[in-house]
Amino acid sequence: MASTLASPLRNAPRLDYSLLRRAAFGFGLLFVVISPGSPDPLALCVGAFTPWFILRLVSTPTMPLAIVYYLLSQWLQVFARAFLALVDGEPMAQSISGPWVVNAYWYMLASTVVLAIACRLVLGRIAPPDQENWSRHLAWRTSDVFLIYLAANVVSQMAGLFLGGGLFQLFESVARVKIVAAFLVFVSVMQTGRGWGFLFAVLAVEIGVGMTGLLGDFRGVFVFLGTAALAAQIRWTPRTTAYSFLAGFSLVALALFWTSVKTEYREFATGGSESQSLQLSLSDRAEYMLKRVSSVGDVNWGLASKALLERLAYVDITGLVINVDLAGSEPSSMRQWGEALNHIFRPRFLFPDKPALSDTEVFIRLTKADFMENMRGGTSISVGYMAENYVDLGFPGMLAGVFAVGLIVSFVVRFFFSFKVPWMVRQGAALAYIYAICASGLEVSLPKLLGSSVTFALVYGLILKFAFPVGQVWLERRARRTAAEPRPGRTRGNFRPGGGRS
Repeated sequence: MASTLASPLRNAPRLDYSLLRRAAFGFGLLFVVISPGSPDPLALCVGAFTPWFILRLVSTPTMPLAIVYYLLSQWLQVFARAFLALVDGEPMAQSISGPWVVNAYWYMLASTVVLAIACRLVLGRIAPPDQENWSRHLAWRTSDVFLIYLAANVVSQMAGLFLGGGLFQLFESVARVKIVAAFLVFVSVMQTGRGWGFLFAVLAVEIGVGMTGLLGDFRGVFVFLGTAALAAQIRWTPRTTAYSFLAGFSLVALALFWTSVKTEYREFATGGSESQSLQLSLSDRAEYMLKRVSSVGDVNWGLASKALLERLAYVDITGLVINVDLAGSEPSSMRQWGEALNHIFRPRFLFPDKPALSDTEVFIRLTKADFMENMRGGTSISVGYMAENYVDLGFPGMLAGVFAVGLIVSFVVRFFFSFKVPWMVRQGAALAYIYAICASGLEVSLPKLLGSSVTFALVYGLILKFAFPVGQVWLERRARRTAAEPRPGRTRGNFRPGGGRS
């Protein structure tokens, strides 16, 4: 059903679940070879093979493609701890966070598999689209979809400037329509081989906005690009390998650069205040970043790499939570789930006096650690939803709580796929939702995860039911008008599934 990037190698494999499984199996074998040199060889081997097992669970023909990012992003933060032990040459049990880190690693690794099982149960049998529904987006002009992307960016900026509280959350959800639009731009370009300028324009805008924001959210566009490549089932050729390496290298380089400058940049951007409010103009922030880029040679890449790996590995914090919980200092049963449900069922527009969430306060309460340096520049720190489930339910009870989270996420995605809109629009809506709850990885707390799920289900249910049909009429009217215009020197034809024109 998929067309692909133009390529002379018609027998090249496609980027699909089958190719991902083979790549994951090869990844696992690689770490089997190097595991004898690791201080935790079993943890490294099992962790390295977990993606293959997860993909085996969820590889169904109509599994929403955002689920790949959802599950593998959760796994990566867990596996990074075993890889960090390999880099340090120190067993996880001998880390500064204590022997409970080993327990946390296995509990969280098991949780990623439980999430995959929940996704398979709910999303494994979605009805496939017909050919017309699957390819409907190809009739739209890429330039028009790009205009929608730009408009959503404007909504996002306006929401940040003029709105707060519950209204900001609603408008921020609406603004994430830009993810749907970016995804559609990427898929269309990859399937037709036309409109590369729009693809690179989206890349430039997202990286620029991310690098001048407070949280450095430039990595999202690489997630959208990769998911779109999987949706387009591009042919995997040597050229594709080179492009993928370039994209991966760019992502890592940007992440390392951001890691090296983020503390000073956040202090500069917030005017030294302990808040998440940007105090300086976009031009001032961009000028600061350009100056730092001009001195990129001064970056200590080794220290930045270690800091990035330590930040990615989100297991030690769960180890601290386990240590405190075993000491019996947090006796309240189901407090985390209770507070999360109480928060989302008391919307701020009905309860304006509802106190704001403070992940850092929960962090300090559950770990008894005062990591105030993590709050510098207006950022906060959370123990994450897996650790919160452990506090409420222990192990193996936490797996039931994580399974409930997986069911909630899966049912929201299934809800989006119940609408009779083009298949790629459904994929894009699922991607926007998944990225909203996964952008911060395992750090997301239960209240924020559940709150985002409710908000997205409400907002995108209304968008797909009422707003998108209006937008689709506009897109198709524009496409028909363009198709009716004569094009000197060119003949029109019909797309063939294999790419090109007939």
